[in-house]
Order: sequence, then C-alpha cells, then structure tokens
Amino acid sequence: MIVLKSREEVESLRKANRIVAEVLVRLSEVVSPGVTTLDLERIASEMIDARGAKAAFPTVPGYHHALCVSVNEQVVHGIPGPRELKDGDIVSIDCGVVLDGFYGDHAWTFPVGEVSDEAKMLIDTGRIALEKGIEAALDGNRLHDISSAIEAVADEKGFSVVRDYVGHGIGRSLHEDPQVPNFGEAGTGMKLRRGLVIALEPMLNAGAYDVEVLDDGWTVVTKDRKLSVHFEHSIAIMENGPEILSVL
Repeated sequence: MIVLKSREEVESLRKANRIVAEVLVRLSEVVSPGVTTLDLERIASEMIDARGAKAAFPTVPGYHHALCVSVNEQVVHGIPGPRELKDGDIVSIDCGVVLDGFYGDHAWTFPVGEVSDEAKMLIDTGRIALEKGIEAALDGNRLHDISSAIEAVADEKGFSVVRDYVGHGIGRSLHEDPQVPNFGEAGTGMKLRRGLVIALEPMLNAGAYDVEVLDDGWTVVTKDRKLSVHFEHSIAIMENGPEILSVL
C-alpha cells in the first residue's frame, strides 16, 4: 500500500534523515587506512544515541548493527567487524535511524586513500546516477522514469546495476511500498504523486550485475568479485520538485 505523506510528516522524516546525514558526514572524515568497520559502527552508534534517536537496522529481524559497511566487491549489508580498511579500498556505508516514529535512510561510497581509476569512475558514476534518479522524481512522472535515468548513467560508462536489490518507500516503517528498481523502461510504472517519500539507492557494479549472499547470511557480493558502489538518499516528491531529506 502506498502511503502519501503530509508536509508535517515530511518535516518529521527530514529530522530523522538529518541525523543519518550527520553520521555519514562524520564517517567520511574518519574513513582511512587502518580504521576498522567496527570503529565506524561505534562512532555511528554514539552519534545516534546522542541525538535521541535509535538505529533503524536492528528493527530488521536478525540484524544487530547501526550500520551496514560493505567493502570493495561487497554490494550491501556488510556486517561491521574487525576488518581494517586498506589504502585503495572503497567502502559503502549505509545508515538508518528512527526518530519519534519516523525513519531516515542514507548511504554513500567513499574511497580509502588513493584508489584506482576504475574505482574513481565507478564512485563518480554511482553518485551521478543517484542525482539523475532524483531529478526524474517529479509529481506526474512514472516510477520507472527514475529507474531508467539511473540505468542510463550506468550503461553509458559500461557499468551494471544490481537487479536483486532495489530502493523503497520510507516513512513510519523503514521499508514501505513502492519498490524502486534501478533499471526499467521510462514511462512505465506507477504515477508519482506529491507526498510520496522514497529512498533511491543505486547499486552499480564494475562487472556483471549478478550477486550472491555470503555464508553470514547478510553480506551481498558481486559474483565476479568486481567492485561495487552503493549510494542512497531519502527524498520527498513535493509541489516544487524532489526534496532531498538526507542532507544537512
């Protein structure tokens, strides 16, 4: 069921998303060789607690962390632990919070030290794909206008978009309808309407789009073990266009 949000609800969602934006900005300053993915988790947890919010991802049965931290060929849902980041790695950090019953969700991929030209291009392409998807999120457009815009950016650079995992609606639940795929035919899908709040999250692979889940039951990796990036903003479709909620 699609739940459209009032302006007041959008403002509540903005408050939750501002927290995840603050966390990601701080973590961008911390990411460096020698830092562990659990170090990032600890910083995020402390920041979330200090702001009177709660981590959202533990509301998903079986998951117990504030962050998903995915390195190199890991696409999404990497579990924080003792792994140290190394020079040349790329790391995708996904953070969700709940504040006063409203959810925020935001992800970004960061270079660790000096990375390869391919990694730089993949990161840049993922960011641009997210931007183009947001630009297509207009009242009266179709859902797959967003999907097509994201896919077109990836295709132009010779990258692939993950098909098994998609974006989603967000509000009083972390995952709401509709699902927002990162591939599709423009002009198709549900009609976008003012008050719809969705989390767009392009996942782009340097190689093929095929993925698999590791034995931990969570970590999604590229089957060919080539690099992957993950970018996500929570946005509201409003009368004057899309509003990015997960920014400072």
